[in-house]
Amino acid sequence: MAPRELAVLLLLLAAHASAGVTSPYRRSLLMLPDMPLDADVFRAPPGNNAPEQVHITQGDLTGRAMTVSWITPERPGSNVVRYGLAADCLNLTAKGTVRRYTWGGVYRSPYIHHATLNGLDHSTVYHYAVGHGYTVRAFSFKTPPKPGPDVPIKFGIIGDLGQTFHSNDTLTHYEAGGGGDAVLFIGDLSYADNHPGHDNRRWDSWARFVERSVAYQPWIWSTGNHEIDYAPEIGETVPFKPFTNRYLTPHRASNSTEPFWYSVKMASAHVIMLSSYSSYGKYTPQWTWLQDELARVDRTTTPWLIVCVHSPWYNTNDYHYMEGETMRVQFEPWLVDAKVDLVLAGHVHSYERSHRVSNVLYDIDNGKATPVFNASAPVYVTIGDGGNTEGLAASFRSPQPDYSAFREASFGHATLDIKNRTHAYYEWHRNQDGVKVVADKAWFTNRYYLPTDTN
Repeated sequence: MAPRELAVLLLLLAAHASAGVTSPYRRSLLMLPDMPLDADVFRAPPGNNAPEQVHITQGDLTGRAMTVSWITPERPGSNVVRYGLAADCLNLTAKGTVRRYTWGGVYRSPYIHHATLNGLDHSTVYHYAVGHGYTVRAFSFKTPPKPGPDVPIKFGIIGDLGQTFHSNDTLTHYEAGGGGDAVLFIGDLSYADNHPGHDNRRWDSWARFVERSVAYQPWIWSTGNHEIDYAPEIGETVPFKPFTNRYLTPHRASNSTEPFWYSVKMASAHVIMLSSYSSYGKYTPQWTWLQDELARVDRTTTPWLIVCVHSPWYNTNDYHYMEGETMRVQFEPWLVDAKVDLVLAGHVHSYERSHRVSNVLYDIDNGKATPVFNASAPVYVTIGDGGNTEGLAASFRSPQPDYSAFREASFGHATLDIKNRTHAYYEWHRNQDGVKVVADKAWFTNRYYLPTDTN
């Protein structure tokens, strides 16, 4: 082949390699209502004052603590978690707290318990039980590995889940595929605020629904717009009230002043959770915390740097288009300088994965407002496709920008399987496929140790 012909062929191949894909896959876009309150997946466990809605999350910065939360419906009961290394030898105890809250003058929550189990060993299976004195229910979990550069870990990635039949498909698909070691949850949990009066019974039903997973592996929480629950028309003026009463985060362990932005270290990953719906302008607490947190990241111990935020910074869907722009402008230069590997977002009810791009050169005079490929930039994934009642966002902008690698309007979930300090394997699964079918996949190389061109 002549050199000129070879050059033309290579240019064509390069152009094809960088071209994005808008999946032709089509499914029903009809909205589905939430499952009825008497659905099987919402059924309360049997027994006198039986604990329910059990869920766990990492309780410290490095994985040697686990926070266990649960509900008792009729009486406070015991605040104690009994735990140990065998189901028949729960020889350790952790005492927690109990609280209730009211909502809108018509709802009073059940008794909400939180207890943190401290001093745990890494990579260890613990059995635990709650409900002592009434009906006892038992569960187990495995602590994450000790942070280290070549320690593998697999994350499930779910966002905008809700509690429709699609939501049940998503969780079932995740479990049937083997799940992961922990779930990075990208905001919008119950969608209770879509019901009249922000019906808080839907917080209870959602927590019963997801218990089958979150009682056994930690879900790391970020907040979305459906957690704000600001409803002055019914006298509710404290944002995030149901969420903060029901779900704890280990924010103080990473020097955060609020539970909506914080970080955890798990195996070889340093995961940062940001809040799209808290102030992030210059000198605000979140701005100050993120600046300090990025300076604390040690890539020699946790080489994989992941950021989770609800409202996407790069989104080629008409739905919520450019809603994350002000946060992007504020924080993107920091993330590029820090060589963040991956940014996960939700909010838009479809799926999209970007190439590594940035838009940090623009100022008001130079007109450089077009994103460019940048090997130091993160991959951006929008995964607001958990199955919520609002339906799919199917209106993608055309033509597809060159920074958009793959996009599709379907419900599903993703996994990120970190292998070592240099490589991680990413998959996205649509609900309509078999468990082993992968609708989108990519190998990511680490921006600190192996910043190869992965576009």
